[in-house]
Amino acid sequence: MHHRHPDIDPQLLSETEEQRELRTVLRDFFTEESGPEDVRKHLATPRGHDETLWARLAGEIGVHGLAIPEQFGGSGFTFAELAVALEESGRALYCAPLLPTVVLAAHALLNSGDQQACARYLPRIADGTLTATVAGFDEAEPGVGAERSGQGWVLRGAADFVLDGAGADLIVVRAQTPGGARLFACEPAEDTCPRTPRRVLDETRRQSLVEFRGAPATLVGESGEVTAALDAGRAALAAEQVGGSGHALDATVQFVAQRQQFGRPIGSFQAVKHRLADVLVALEAARSASAYATACVALASPQLPVAASAAAAVCSETYRLATAEYVQLHGGIGFTWEHPAHLYVRRARSSEVLFGTADQHRTRLAELVGLTTRPAA
Repeated sequence: MHHRHPDIDPQLLSETEEQRELRTVLRDFFTEESGPEDVRKHLATPRGHDETLWARLAGEIGVHGLAIPEQFGGSGFTFAELAVALEESGRALYCAPLLPTVVLAAHALLNSGDQQACARYLPRIADGTLTATVAGFDEAEPGVGAERSGQGWVLRGAADFVLDGAGADLIVVRAQTPGGARLFACEPAEDTCPRTPRRVLDETRRQSLVEFRGAPATLVGESGEVTAALDAGRAALAAEQVGGSGHALDATVQFVAQRQQFGRPIGSFQAVKHRLADVLVALEAARSASAYATACVALASPQLPVAASAAAAVCSETYRLATAEYVQLHGGIGFTWEHPAHLYVRRARSSEVLFGTADQHRTRLAELVGLTTRPAA
């Protein structure tokens, strides 16, 4: 059973001066380089994002290496700094594969303790020359197996709805072996690893069916444990959701202050004020949940599973609420294809099921803290 009281210093939940400066730099960067029209334009490209911008984000600002140790080519900061970048990317609806590359794959490699694999891949993740993702991490879908082939291993099976699966240069795969689940690094080739893009609700976050037909792979680490990497992904996604919710609220407040009806701004009506106040209260709760999960990842706290699931549930519902009001309080224009609101709605709806639904996370929380549920009559 987990402790009922946090073991995190409350001061770690507040931003440092360096983090505030990073936020300012990133907000200006995304405002200038990755607005809604830029996002729409690059969605139609083969890779789905601006590859020049990806390289600049890694090279000029160093986002990709923030949470990677210096010995592996990173900056040696913590997940707290990376969370700032993720929040700002979520606010701008940045469509490059930050989540699968710098969070899921990078943390899977770091948590594996495999120094050779880390030295081979993490420097290229940090400098932006390698994109990566993970597959087979869902224990409910054991679709990938590994078998010996000569001196190495090959993978067989399939994993569906893999984040950036069609474009990633590296896939960290959890596969079943005769001795249990293990992690493997696979650099996909067309003949042994065909990848089929899936049609998904949120086109800013591409997903694919990845098939392994005797794909060569390298064993990583000594176990197939992926819970910590998934919880880091949940904390990262929560930060993105906070950023997206913040954009939705700010854009809506700005609109209702300008839109006139009956000779006065519609934001002056009590009903509109109440709805926006509800979003603000929910957003503050989401910020707190996200900050706690971020601190738990940064400190490798044993409270991480609790914090990650709590953040996933709270931030998902906040993002859903914020984007719903984003559309509705913009009136008729909020329902149009030309307005960016629908892009945020799609991101919100896809994100809330990415690593489990809110109900699934509440069930997990109940198990983690030792609660029992009354059996149905």
